[in-house]
Amino acid sequence: MGSSQTTHEDSGYVNENSTGLLPVLPLEVLEEMFLNVPPHQLVCVCRLVCREWKQLVDSDSLWRKRCRREGYLPCDAAKLPKDWRLFYFLCIKRRNLIKNPKADDKFNDWQIIKNGGDKWSIESVGVPLPDTTVQRFFVTSYSPCLKLQLIHLEKEGYSPSFMDEFQPDIVISDWYAPRWDCGSQYEICVELLNHKKKTIEKFNPAPVIFEQWNDQKWNQMTHVFKNYGPGVRYIRFVHGGKDTQFWAGWYGIRVTNSSVEICPSVDR
Repeated sequence: MGSSQTTHEDSGYVNENSTGLLPVLPLEVLEEMFLNVPPHQLVCVCRLVCREWKQLVDSDSLWRKRCRREGYLPCDAAKLPKDWRLFYFLCIKRRNLIKNPKADDKFNDWQIIKNGGDKWSIESVGVPLPDTTVQRFFVTSYSPCLKLQLIHLEKEGYSPSFMDEFQPDIVISDWYAPRWDCGSQYEICVELLNHKKKTIEKFNPAPVIFEQWNDQKWNQMTHVFKNYGPGVRYIRFVHGGKDTQFWAGWYGIRVTNSSVEICPSVDR
C-alpha cells in the first residue's frame, strides 16, 4: 500500500506570489487579526514574516483603523496625520514626563536651585483648578524660589534616532496663581538640550507680575516646541518665583500640575 501526501500547494495554503508557506487569507481577515495583535509585536515580529505581511503592517489603512478603534483621533478632523503609524505610537506613549507635578510626594524628583526667604513650601488647594484631582501646590516665599527637573528623553523611551528623524511636538504646560492679598511674580524657563546639555531651543517668557488684591485665579502657561532640529536629548524645566512685598512666610506665587508631553504634530 502506498501512502499519499498532500503538499502545501495542493491544500491551497500558498499563492503563487507568496514568499512563504503560509495560509492565504482574505485581506480583511488578516487585517482584523492584525488589529488585535499588540502593536509592538506587529512591527517587530509580524512585519518580518513575509512580503505580504510587511506591506499590510506598513499600510496607513491598518493604523488608521487602529487609531479609530482605540479612540486616538486628531483634535482637528481637517488635519489628518501624514503617518498614521507614527501618530498611533506617539498617542499610546503620550504621558506627562514631569515626575511629582502636583506635590503629592513632597519635593521628591525636584531639584531646588533657589530657596530664598522662608524657602519653598507645600499647601493644600483652596481655589480649585480645572483638573479637580490637583489637591496641593508648591508655594514660594519673599526671595526667589526656583526648582527644576531634567528629563532624559532616551530613558523615557524616545531614542536619539526617533527624536532626530520625526521631531515630534514637545508640549509644555504649567499652572500658577497668586495669593489675593499679596503681590507676586511667576517665571518659567524650559530648554531643549543636546547630549552635552547645551541649549538648542529655549522658552523663557518675561516674568508674570500680579498686583496685591487680585482675584487669585489659576492661570495656565503653555508652549509648543516645533521643528527644533536634530540633537535634542534632554528637556530642562525650571519654574518658580517669589512674593513682591517681602512678607515673611509663604505669600509668593503658587505652582502645580506642570507637564511636558511628546505629542503628534497634528494633535495641536
